[in-house]
Amino acid sequence: MEANLDQILKTHFGHENFRLGQRDIITSLFSGSDTMAVMPTGGGKSLCYQLPALAKPGLVVVISPLISLMKDQVRQLIEKNIPAGCLYSGQSRAEKLLVFQEAKQSSNYLLYLSPERVQKPGFASYIQQAKVSLFAIDESHCISQWGPDFREDYHRLDLLRELRPDVPILALTATATPQVLRDISRQLRLKKPERHIHGFYRPNLYYQVEWCEGDAQKYLLLRQALEQNPTGRILIYCGTRKQCENLSQSLSADFAGVSHYHAGLSGQERDRIQGEFERGDIRILAATNAFGMGIDHPDVRLVVHFQMPANIESLYQEMGRAGRDGQDATCLLLYSRKAKSLHSFFIRESKSTGPHLRYRWEALETIVQYAEGGECRHGGILTYFQDSRRLMNCGHCDACDPQSPRRVNLSETDRILAAVPRRSSGKKTKKAFEGPLNAEASQRASQLKSWRKNYAKSLDLPAFMIFSNKTLNDLAHKAPCNLQELEAIYGMGPQKIESFGKMIIEELQRSS
Repeated sequence: MEANLDQILKTHFGHENFRLGQRDIITSLFSGSDTMAVMPTGGGKSLCYQLPALAKPGLVVVISPLISLMKDQVRQLIEKNIPAGCLYSGQSRAEKLLVFQEAKQSSNYLLYLSPERVQKPGFASYIQQAKVSLFAIDESHCISQWGPDFREDYHRLDLLRELRPDVPILALTATATPQVLRDISRQLRLKKPERHIHGFYRPNLYYQVEWCEGDAQKYLLLRQALEQNPTGRILIYCGTRKQCENLSQSLSADFAGVSHYHAGLSGQERDRIQGEFERGDIRILAATNAFGMGIDHPDVRLVVHFQMPANIESLYQEMGRAGRDGQDATCLLLYSRKAKSLHSFFIRESKSTGPHLRYRWEALETIVQYAEGGECRHGGILTYFQDSRRLMNCGHCDACDPQSPRRVNLSETDRILAAVPRRSSGKKTKKAFEGPLNAEASQRASQLKSWRKNYAKSLDLPAFMIFSNKTLNDLAHKAPCNLQELEAIYGMGPQKIESFGKMIIEELQRSS
């Protein structure tokens, strides 16, 4: 079987070697096991169900949420002489009948469907009679109510297990936390699924987070980032449609090939902009997260988050659109406390209740702590997603290599221009110490950092999930002596104080 897989890979797909994790996932499927595969966008997920469709007779049913993505994959497969077709709204009856006829006549066939089509009358009888070798569910995080992209039609895909309990299921996603994976397994009724989590480490990407006082400083940093990246495509993710339009208008005065994209535009306008971006007529695109799944351009040299997203899953997925050609690229998050306030407002205004509401608050707190720093940025991401690979020092993020020429820095003049005093909101909030630490406090910070690293490792959590660098410096400066004094420390809420407050006090006492 091993030699056969290598031959199929070379003959039909033109690759000499499998990418990280692909062979393990395919081998798991051939053993008949339900399988969960978490691989980053661009990591080669599609091969994990396309190759088995050639190696084993029968029908491989692929569930995909995007018509454009289904059509692209089918076109590419047909160009490789691999039998494939898709069913989607807008097709004529004759087109649909042709797909069914081709599937019936082929010993191996890849059939792409939307999750909605699984619910259509007639699907149950067809799938029960067909010779199905595999169900592959792409973007499977959409099935989980704990994920950022929950879709109701994905929630009903347990029908596949009910109709064909004999057929293995492959659940694929680019980003999923352990909690989301557990929910996917439960919702799809998977039987002791094998888990394969690979490829979250992107050695060509430089991760950087910049603390900004407000939008004026963000804009100056954005302009500097654009000037440092004069070639290749650039994506700027914004929080609102208005922000997209304003940035596009402002940047157009000094940069060529600038436009914007959001869900408020007509379908025709979105198609035009996407086409121009693909051709390179548009080089710099300000977009909301509506510009998302199915976007695959090799030469995106810079991804900027002008507005922090609501969770790390979204941040990672959007950063992952940079550098798919393997060349150096920069991922820049422009962070301000205002971002947390905006997301807090959205959560309070939402209809979320109970555990789902708590999950959204926890997800927001986690991305804030990531932004405010911990250990290695890449290492934190790998641990957060429970990747099979772990790192302590990547050498190419703002924590590991702060002097990198790839880092976006404001000039001294721009820093002076950006240093506008903030107006008080009138709310009483805990402020972190932001000045330089004296020798004694620096010693406490070093000891706390060592404790945080070891404690996080013992729990298999990223260091930033214990507490951020801003909290660490505040602890080192203020040196609280008891649990009550911990309440005045930035980022130390009741849950954290209860979880490890005593350990922090003991650590501080040892350093005194």
